[in-house]
Amino acid sequence: MEVEKLNLEGLIKLTPRQFTDDRGVFWETWREGMILDEKGESLRFVQENLSVSKAGVLRGLHFQRKPHAQGKLVRVVSGRIYDVVVDVRENSSTRGQWYGCELSSTNGCQLWIPAGFAHGFLALEDDSVVEYRCTAFYSPEFEGSIRWDDPMVGIDWNAAKSGPPSGEPLLSSKDAVAPLLSAIDWPF
Repeated sequence: MEVEKLNLEGLIKLTPRQFTDDRGVFWETWREGMILDEKGESLRFVQENLSVSKAGVLRGLHFQRKPHAQGKLVRVVSGRIYDVVVDVRENSSTRGQWYGCELSSTNGCQLWIPAGFAHGFLALEDDSVVEYRCTAFYSPEFEGSIRWDDPMVGIDWNAAKSGPPSGEPLLSSKDAVAPLLSAIDWPF
């Protein structure tokens, strides 16, 4: 497994070695001790979520505030997404900056997103299945979000390989009215 530290502190992209033969493909998706938390201990996942989205669905950008802040290991089981994170840590040197990459069932890449980042994705294919392993339980009263198209953040959703589906993304009613980054109380 290739472990690549990205330009936003704590953000890591994992690329598995793929073993292919006439039966199909095998790869290891997780090994304890592969990523350590801020205390130097192996990550402990307490909840796993799965979403299925059709092409053009945009989910996010979501985060959870302390004391229920979540780190997430995100991977695509089927299909393709453009996965995006925004640093919402108040004292971070990369506060307000974003990173995006394609995750797919073909490339097998995963993104480790530590607590302190807002997360979202754009589904690039129908029936894109996304799995999230989380370090804390979902707690709706500590949930937060920022707008997917916040001009201050400036996410380039067109940066997705092969481009996003045409037209406006399909959003939940909650995501459609998410606040701008400048309007949130810095949660971290």
